[in-house]
Amino acid sequence: MSNRNRVLFLCTGNYYRSRYAEEVFNHRAKIEGLAWRAFSRGVAEHGSPDNVGPISRYALEALRAKAIIPEGLARYPQPCCLADFDGAKLVIALKEAEHRPYIERRFPEAADRVTYWHVDDITFAHPSIALAMIDDRVDELILSLGRPPAR
Repeated sequence: MSNRNRVLFLCTGNYYRSRYAEEVFNHRAKIEGLAWRAFSRGVAEHGSPDNVGPISRYALEALRAKAIIPEGLARYPQPCCLADFDGAKLVIALKEAEHRPYIERRFPEAADRVTYWHVDDITFAHPSIALAMIDDRVDELILSLGRPPAR
């Protein structure tokens, strides 16, 4: 699979933050006419038994409030594998303190490719704060990808 213009978003279980980032990114990239697409995975080997359904209700509510119809609505969380890194030009993990240990343990050969954001999980940040942070970071990413390369 080619990694040309693909972003991989990572969070622990691929249920809340990474799924939201994926959907917001794909929506924004399409509006901006960027030839980039995102996909998302979880860095933990197994999802949490507390995660009910394919995607967090908080992510869904925030997407609906923005009139974004999730393309991956029916897709259940997926754990990351090494091939996912190969399938992405950019790799972004949503919380360095939480995700770096998983990545360094499970994917040491790809660890140096990861950019870390600092968006807390629901236990530490209310969705209105965490998802707004993701919105801001995705906006910054979209702007940077839309700029012509420096000469």
